[in-house]
Amino acid sequence: MIPTEIRDLHRSIGALRHHMTTLQTQYGDVDAVRRMSNDLDRLEIDLHDFEHAPPPLLQAKLGRDQVIYVPDSKSDESAWLGAQDEGLGFHSRERTK
Repeated sequence: MIPTEIRDLHRSIGALRHHMTTLQTQYGDVDAVRRMSNDLDRLEIDLHDFEHAPPPLLQAKLGRDQVIYVPDSKSDESAWLGAQDEGLGFHSRERTK
């Protein structure tokens, strides 16, 4: 994640913290407010953990210039022996070669 996104997340969490304080002032220590506050604490902890030990980046998806070749040759039929043909309308039919 780029630093701008991290900064924006911190800013959003700060805004949420401000609104949580308002809710706590208006409604007191009720279960719903306590749970939301707990969720916000967890979000802060997770963001901190992410900043200090980010997971590896995902590899880029294949572009149009990167082609995966799939051969047209006949595949090994033995891999399909005993497989069910569910959804094709002909269960337990004899296999033909």
